Amino acid sequence: MNTQLFNLLKTDAEARKAKALMTLHLMDDKAVGIGDHSTDDFYNNAKQALSDLATAEDELENLNKYVNGDYDV
Repeated sequence: MNTQLFNLLKTDAEARKAKALMTLHLMDDKAVGIGDHSTDDFYNNAKQALSDLATAEDELENLNKYVNGDYDV
């Protein structure tokens, strides 16, 4: 994989990871910001942020594993 593509994919995954972490932090620390949202909205938003975090971390792990040659073909 060329360097530009690797950097693009890595930067995108890092940004989505940061967004997910910020979302979880705000939901935990600043719950007043959810306003009149229902419990289901709060739960669904938290669940989505967790899923986004897991996906981004998985992508970063795989980029490092497969792009840096730490695997057998």
